[in-house]
Amino acid sequence: MTVNYAETFKKLPPYLFAEIDKKKKELLDKGVDIINFGIGDPDLPTPKFILDAMKKALNNPAYHQYPFGKGLKIFRNAVTNWYQHRFNVNLSPENEIHALIGSKEGITHLALAYVNPGEIVLCPEPGYPAYASSTWINHGEVHFMPLTEKNNFFPDFSQISSDILKKAKVMFLNSPNNPTSQVYTEEQFKKAIAFAKKNNIVLAHDAAYTEMYYDGKPPISFLEVEGAKEVGVEFHSLSKTYNMTGWRIAFVVGNPDIIAGLARIKDNFDSGVFSAIQEAAAIAMNNGDSECKKMREIYQKRRDLFVSEMQKMGWEVNIPEATFYVWAKTPNKISSSECAGKLLEECGIVVTPGNGFGPSGEGYIRFALTVNENRIMQAIARMKKLKF
Repeated sequence: MTVNYAETFKKLPPYLFAEIDKKKKELLDKGVDIINFGIGDPDLPTPKFILDAMKKALNNPAYHQYPFGKGLKIFRNAVTNWYQHRFNVNLSPENEIHALIGSKEGITHLALAYVNPGEIVLCPEPGYPAYASSTWINHGEVHFMPLTEKNNFFPDFSQISSDILKKAKVMFLNSPNNPTSQVYTEEQFKKAIAFAKKNNIVLAHDAAYTEMYYDGKPPISFLEVEGAKEVGVEFHSLSKTYNMTGWRIAFVVGNPDIIAGLARIKDNFDSGVFSAIQEAAAIAMNNGDSECKKMREIYQKRRDLFVSEMQKMGWEVNIPEATFYVWAKTPNKISSSECAGKLLEECGIVVTPGNGFGPSGEGYIRFALTVNENRIMQAIARMKKLKF
């Protein structure tokens, strides 16, 4: 039998993090001691009180049926309370919140509701690969908005031509940003909202990293800014906030009409989030502030140690205000892939090449601070012996 893939499938590159994980496993099989700064998967455990809540919820027989719809009331109320407490944003649990099977699932389904074949999605680059890949899968076209050092790693809307804007339907933003770690200010969100409103574009803000911040400076929500609900929605995930990446639980909040479109797509593609996970997630949001604080203290120590040691070695790094990522320039202007390859082959260190996030990421690599301080110092010791 000859297998003929769809034309949209042929547009897709191999998924970046799956390829990195594959290479890592190959070296592990050879007995190499790998220090993994690659995929952004927390090494810290899910807090015990969330595990206990999940164990209890598993005993509820009602939770073993299809969990159709926008999510359990207990979950949506928890999101409402959390947004009010954290951002001073009022949300209606009835039509401004919808549970997701991880924020990636919601992000990748959005184009199905709003983008016709040939229409355009504006994607930041370097950026999370799912923004572009989901657009291509759904027969849309991608226009990349470069995030460059010259513009302090923020998109420049003035560089988008009128021809592009005529066909643009959705724009993704991401703050705190993966991979650059930059954080939007209120003024920058105001500009984005005005731009989306003027051009009738759905603004989709990925806010997965708002709780991973440093120096006591919490990032703001896009929805805190006047006019945000008129044009957009915000995706938030419990994955990084509570070390629950494998649980696949998140939510989208904001404009009820935009959420209704995404909900209709989801009704046709999935059957909702396992109800026991929703209950455990609600308990996490209602009681997890102290655990989040402990998490930030751990990552603050890692960030300060890693950045300091990298700077001592002469590396140019973007000191993160948030996220657990460090965006670093490659030494001596070597390519991202060459740098990542040398670190892997000669040091047993896994990093993500910047060009894997888009062409503007060339000349950078991303480190995820998902290893403890002892392993960070082991990695630094190996890197000191490396000649570029």
